[in-house]
Amino acid sequence: MAQGTGLDPRWKALAARDANADGSFVYGVTSTGVYCRPSCPSRRPRADRVRFFDTASAARADGFRPCKRCTPDAVDAGVPGMDAVRRVSAYLAAHSDEPVTLARLGRVASMSPSHLQRRFKALVGVSPREFQAACRARQLRASLRRGDDVTTAIYAAGYGSPSRVYESEATRGMPPSVYRRGGAGMQMAYSIVPSPFGRLLVATTASGVCAVKLGDSDEQLARDLHKEYSAAEIREGEKGRHEWVQAIVQHLRGELPALDLPIDVRATAFQWKVWRALQAIPYGETRPYAEVARSIGQPGAVRAVARACATNPVALVVPCHRVVQTGGGLGGYRWGAERKKKLLARERRASQG
Repeated sequence: MAQGTGLDPRWKALAARDANADGSFVYGVTSTGVYCRPSCPSRRPRADRVRFFDTASAARADGFRPCKRCTPDAVDAGVPGMDAVRRVSAYLAAHSDEPVTLARLGRVASMSPSHLQRRFKALVGVSPREFQAACRARQLRASLRRGDDVTTAIYAAGYGSPSRVYESEATRGMPPSVYRRGGAGMQMAYSIVPSPFGRLLVATTASGVCAVKLGDSDEQLARDLHKEYSAAEIREGEKGRHEWVQAIVQHLRGELPALDLPIDVRATAFQWKVWRALQAIPYGETRPYAEVARSIGQPGAVRAVARACATNPVALVVPCHRVVQTGGGLGGYRWGAERKKKLLARERRASQG
């Protein structure tokens, strides 16, 4: 369970009423005592009244009741293995600080270990081991946020040694000691420049591009950046790396089809896998979410792929706009469907010309 926040990727799915996120989590509203699926058409609650849960059973255990409007308990009803996978997910979250064998998980799920492994990966998008690692990383971050010292937090989360944390992809982009301070000490600069698709914000660190945003208002773009990196040192008067900013502008103009820039963001192992697959989509082409899922060897992870696209902080450098719905629909885009349509049209023309 996690308290609602505008910085949580799940809040973005809730705010957008993203049906692709249904089945991946539910949210409870403390003022009503009801829990809902992400796509619930009810009025959007205030962030400080939202609690996120990985499963409906976890929401019920915390005293919430299902919404009669969106019927969250009906999501994925009848999908083979879904109930077992939910039980295993809850078990892994509760035992993230200890070794858990696949044989033990098989007993929890009442499945053979091999069958559980296949169903879990197909429905969740990652293996049980990767899921537990994400839970452990989440526990570490929560401990650091509470003010625990780094060593205590590392061992309490179940890591055998500090080196295991720094080797983990789950903490890529920001070491635990920095995260404990809410990102304090992380230095970045940004530029806001005109582009063919509106105002373009590019934020950079010494290591790479950490944010790319499109919009209509410089003030709103700057506010979004400060909200996303609330504790970082953002140097207002200093522009981002000129050559990186120019490369993205040239890319938007159709003058630089291949955009290969260093990235400095934090993400899970699964997100990195999806983002690398997106970067492999040729300029001027698109791929359905389902095809991206197959390309990373996880054909059942279509929803997880959609979430990885929605939480991509470096638009264009990781071209999530090139992922579309099966059947030809554009699908969602954080910076607006119209921008996505124009981006794809510009890339098709440039690749053919």
